[in-house]
Amino acid sequence: MKLLIDDANIERIKHICEFYPIDGVTTNPSILAKEGRNPYLVLKEIREFIGPDAELHAQVISLTAEEMVKEGRHMVEILGEKAKTFIKIPTIPEGLKAMRMLSREGYKVTATAIYNPLQAYLAAKSGADYAAPYINRIDNLGSNGIQVARTMQDIFVSSGYKTRILAASFKNSLQVQELCESGIRAVTVAPDVIEGLIKHPCVDSADVTFVHDFENLCGEGKTMLNCEPNK
Repeated sequence: MKLLIDDANIERIKHICEFYPIDGVTTNPSILAKEGRNPYLVLKEIREFIGPDAELHAQVISLTAEEMVKEGRHMVEILGEKAKTFIKIPTIPEGLKAMRMLSREGYKVTATAIYNPLQAYLAAKSGADYAAPYINRIDNLGSNGIQVARTMQDIFVSSGYKTRILAASFKNSLQVQELCESGIRAVTVAPDVIEGLIKHPCVDSADVTFVHDFENLCGEGKTMLNCEPNK
């Protein structure tokens, strides 16, 4: 399962990438707005850091299919890496039309703002490479976001669509784990939730105990680098 960062702050992205195996970055207009800088400056900075082989997802703002297509083409022209730059398009009627147009031209498309399996089904038929259901937002509307994502996955597999799930909007690491267990192909996760994937008080306690026991044996500050006899 691919793991992407759902953020546009370059310092947070660098911090997460230093420690965790990351496959790319997703953004949306609201995330970009938080940075308070020109969107292209932010996106180009991210692309330069993550390199040409990582995925970068950025969203169109226009509301008509023709303008979405123009905007998507322009975004890829500016950001480069056509094979790894994904144009995010809302799954609305105009968006479905734009997805078909862009996918026919060989652009990578991420269908976003997905709340139910039929949206995902229509996005897949329209040529989207990814469908991005909002897991936590679906929960907040009274449905089960994890089960909705599983249903979408079942539709794609049974119908032979190339489209993959890119699950988004998480509140905790358990949601990510449940999608891992379900064979979901990709998730995009905020930095604090990514760090929560590995946090556990028992892990920290065990690490402290290991160090304490080793230093009792070999001396304070000793490690396997400097504990040989006669050193």
